[in-house]
Amino acid sequence: MTVFGQTLDGQALFALASLLALLVFWLFVLPRERNYARWFKAWEAGRRAQRLGQGGDAPRPGGRPRGPWG
Repeated sequence: MTVFGQTLDGQALFALASLLALLVFWLFVLPRERNYARWFKAWEAGRRAQRLGQGGDAPRPGGRPRGPWG
């Protein structure tokens, strides 16, 4: 079999099929991964807002928070 003027043997065909399968796999996985990252950011922001709304770690008015060690 020839593709673009190059003959393809069994090993080259297997490599080509593997690359195409990997491309299809990533086309399904990447949107799910992005949706998960978007969901996690929203979940974390909601959790932080809920915690701050209960009077927990309110940010200081004079500057940014310095962390757990003051």
